[in-house]
Amino acid sequence: MSSCNHDPAVSPHALLRLARRRARMKLGWYLHATVYVLVNLGLAALAALHGRHWAIYPAVFWGLGLAIHGAAVWLCSPRGTLWTHLVNRELRALQSLNTK
Repeated sequence: MSSCNHDPAVSPHALLRLARRRARMKLGWYLHATVYVLVNLGLAALAALHGRHWAIYPAVFWGLGLAIHGAAVWLCSPRGTLWTHLVNRELRALQSLNTK
């Protein structure tokens, strides 16, 4: 079963599998964010000790990767907030066209 194909008659086992997959994706992002903060704090401290400002570069580019990872997990994943909002909006639009 595809995680994009949600049917009210889906088995509890399939729903549990989907819930575990989504939880694993979110936990992976939390771990990524934690490592990002810890490593970049260390790099900033190291750069400050030497009077340099180079630590901003890894923070910015790794931050971009973290943002893309977050978008994939929180916005674009099936049953994610943005995806659910768009589906509901399209469903309402189609239903309003059907009733006219």
